[in-house]
Amino acid sequence: MSVRVLLVDDQPLMLVGLGILIGDTDDLEVVGEAGDGREAVRLVRELRPDVVVMDIRMPGMDGIEATRQATAEPDPPKVLVLTTFDDDEYVYGALRAGASGFLLKSMALDAILDAIRVVAAGDALIAPSVTRRLIADFAGTSATPATPTAPEPDTEAAADSSPIAGITDREREVLALVGQGLSNAEIAERLVISAATAKTHVARLFAKLEARDRVHLAIIAFGAGLAPGGR
Repeated sequence: MSVRVLLVDDQPLMLVGLGILIGDTDDLEVVGEAGDGREAVRLVRELRPDVVVMDIRMPGMDGIEATRQATAEPDPPKVLVLTTFDDDEYVYGALRAGASGFLLKSMALDAILDAIRVVAAGDALIAPSVTRRLIADFAGTSATPATPTAPEPDTEAAADSSPIAGITDREREVLALVGQGLSNAEIAERLVISAATAKTHVARLFAKLEARDRVHLAIIAFGAGLAPGGR
C-alpha cells in the first residue's frame, strides 16, 4: 500500500515540485494539498493521510498549531516539518506539538522522499547533532541546579519513581541508543541483535513509556541521563 501524503505549504511552487516528485514514486501518493494550517487540519480530518509534510510559516494558522491539532486527532498522521528556517524556537515548537521529523527545504529532494518513508514507518528524522542539542534542553538539562544546601535525594527512592524504572536492562540500552538518534538497524548492529529484535524492543519501549514516537523516546532518554548531554 502507498503512503498517503498531505502537502502543506503556502508556496505553490513547493507544492507543485513535491507533488511531481512524489508522483514519480511507486510507494508514495499525494492525497491532498493545503496552503495554510487551517486548511491542513480540515484535510487531515477529511482525508486521513499517513504523513503530513508541514511548512511552519504560513498565513493564518501556522504549521506548529496545525501540527498540534493534527496530532491530537484520533489515529493521527505523522507530521514531517519541512521549513526554510533552522531556528531553535521552531524546532522546540514542532516537537512539543507532536512532529516526528524536522527538515530543511535546502535538503536534496530525494532525501525528503526518504524522510517521508522513515516518518511513515514510525521513526523520527532529525540529525543526531540537532537531536542532542535540542532534546537535552527540551528535557530540562539546562535548568538551574539545586542550591548546595538542598538535601541529596534518596537514590533508591528516585530510581523507583523514575519513568524508566519498569524497563529491562536491555531496554535501557536500546533507549540510550534511540537517544543518540540511531535507527533500528543501527541499534541492531551496535548490540549485535537482529533488526526484528531491535524493533521489538523499541515497540515495547513505546508501550511501557507511553511514548508518542522516537523523538519522545529520545526526550525520555535524555531526561533519564541515558544519552549524552542528559541529566
